[in-house]
Amino acid sequence: MSDWPILSLVTFLPLLGALFIMFIPNGEEDVAARNARFVALWTTLITFAISLILWIDFDYTTADFQFVEKHAWLGGIASYHMGVDGISVLFIVLTTLLMPACILASWTSIKKRVKEYMIAFLVLETLMIGVFSALDLVLFYLFFEAALIPMFLIIGVWGGANRVYASYKFFLYTLLGSVLMLLAMMAMYWTAGTTDIPTLLNHEFAADIQTWLWLAFFASFAVKMPMWPVHTWLPDAHVEAPTAGSVILAGILLKMGGYGFLRFSLPMFPIASDLFAPMVFGLSIVAIIYTSLVALAQTDIKKLIAYSSVAHMGFVTMGIFAINMQGVQGGIFQMISHGFISGALFLCVGVIYDRMHTRDISAYGGLVHRMPVYAAIFMLFTMANVALPGTSGFVGEFLTIVGVFAVNSWVAILATTGVILSAAYALFLYWRVIFGELEKDSLKNILDLNRRELITLVPLVLLVIFFGVYPSPILDVTAVSVENLLTNANAAIEAHNATGAASSVAGLQ
Repeated sequence: MSDWPILSLVTFLPLLGALFIMFIPNGEEDVAARNARFVALWTTLITFAISLILWIDFDYTTADFQFVEKHAWLGGIASYHMGVDGISVLFIVLTTLLMPACILASWTSIKKRVKEYMIAFLVLETLMIGVFSALDLVLFYLFFEAALIPMFLIIGVWGGANRVYASYKFFLYTLLGSVLMLLAMMAMYWTAGTTDIPTLLNHEFAADIQTWLWLAFFASFAVKMPMWPVHTWLPDAHVEAPTAGSVILAGILLKMGGYGFLRFSLPMFPIASDLFAPMVFGLSIVAIIYTSLVALAQTDIKKLIAYSSVAHMGFVTMGIFAINMQGVQGGIFQMISHGFISGALFLCVGVIYDRMHTRDISAYGGLVHRMPVYAAIFMLFTMANVALPGTSGFVGEFLTIVGVFAVNSWVAILATTGVILSAAYALFLYWRVIFGELEKDSLKNILDLNRRELITLVPLVLLVIFFGVYPSPILDVTAVSVENLLTNANAAIEAHNATGAASSVAGLQ
């Protein structure tokens, strides 16, 4: 398929679907809304099918970029350069997998401006896929920043009571962090004379320049993850966003920060990454422990799960900056797994919110008596969220802890306390919502999962179990690209350390 522009197709097909929805006649509102839903659903399903072809045809025995498309752009300053390696291809598949679930989850809950809602999600899908496939700094930045706009609208128009505050907070936090990244990209262009990412991966930036460039990129990616202490926008955004918005926010948008560390910070600035690794470890440990404790105190189901996402992203940053095979592989696997699990948890919250119109934990209790299928599915995702062996959540956290233990045993030991705390808040939530007597009159007529909800959740159930038992389809795809990244990064670090040691000896003499 080397001659087939599959990356452009999978990237811009959702945009074509959005354009199609724009031209649906407004006529009868219910008919227009129904047509918009079906167009969005079929567009996302076809996009997912094409992304599976991308995954199946991917050659994971090489670290080279594949399905490459390159055309001149902006008068030669930048280029339309697209391609994927073992790190990025899985994030594209994850994006296209979650989008049909989001459309189905919004099928009945979104009743106003349905056409505009579906357009926003399809445009967002194009921009997110573009982030993971862009191989030019300018192209990456455009996709990365433009993704803020549809999510800003999704929260601000279709969100809860405080949606305007939450949407502006989300937009300003992420935009301000990205301003420094733009300045760093300009400095990289002036230094290396190109915006081409593969070329920059082979360019050796001076150690002092690396420090400033790393910090500038860190400002953007840390907010996007989000890392402590710049995480405060996330709980507000999750609480106010519609269910599908929360799914994409936790499942994909947070991963753009981790992907940025893997695409830019670690391979392009390895010396600075090694220098600042202790700082990242410290922030990661605070995120894991502190936000887990904060999650224990929550009374809103969505806010509790939002804080748990911050804690789980702490394992990702910790693993990436261990700068070894187990750590980085674990960080990538954790991001993919968290996309399944957190997305499914927010879908589960959406199920009961659509019935009761409240996210207050105290409003529930004893749901197992009326919703046994829902209780079983919610239990699986709760167990996966606490990294139960046999679920995908265990593989990622275990690998990151193993990778970090090889670098700093105390960091790994402290991180494991987060596993214990996650069990505490997740099981506490499940106990209060699902178990106990069904005493509240408002719950006595609540219905179990319908067919649409089962179609949405069952694939995620199967994926969480499958990759928990057999993680090779993910680990094999990423292995060669990660090994190449680490070989180059560690070689640069060792060369810098050797030069520093030689300079110290010369100074003593």
